[in-house]
Amino acid sequence: MKKLFYAFIVMASLVQWAHAQEQNKFRVGLDFGYAMPDGGGGILLAIEPKYNVADNMNIGLRFESAAMAKNITAGGASIEAELASSTSFTGTFDYYFSSGTSSFAPFLGAGIGYNALANAEIKIDGFGSEKAEVDGKFGGLVRAGFELGKLRLAATYNLIGKSDLGEGAEIKNSYFGISLGFYFGGGKWKK
Repeated sequence: MKKLFYAFIVMASLVQWAHAQEQNKFRVGLDFGYAMPDGGGGILLAIEPKYNVADNMNIGLRFESAAMAKNITAGGASIEAELASSTSFTGTFDYYFSSGTSSFAPFLGAGIGYNALANAEIKIDGFGSEKAEVDGKFGGLVRAGFELGKLRLAATYNLIGKSDLGEGAEIKNSYFGISLGFYFGGGKWKK
């Protein structure tokens, strides 16, 4: 517990002098979080290189992997599938609402890209298991959060169309994610 306390004190000290971004600089973010699809849950990991097009705007390419257990709906009944990992490749844009005098910077963002969805394995008691093939889909994301120094907290909704498995069965692929992360580079907020 002491080590955790000391680590928190060191991080809080670093946040006082570490600032966020500066125009024409590159930065790379790393996020860890919890993914919440329809009726299931899982974890997510993302890496996102970005280029600061202005002091309060950046564009990036987000590579995210989310390992989730999702519900499959068939004829009104819901069955939980096995844990599987989906990967997304998304072009992103973030706008920061910062005056440049503080290291606290709330933001809104959006993106569009391709989602390589994992095949679902369904286990039904007494009947064994069956693998459902799922095709990749184009989708988008909307997100909001804030940065404090080099730390980042974000809430993201990944908009991905449903997958039709035939015979009235479908998987809702959209999911909500909450992530905590940090980044390297980017310069400092202008003062």
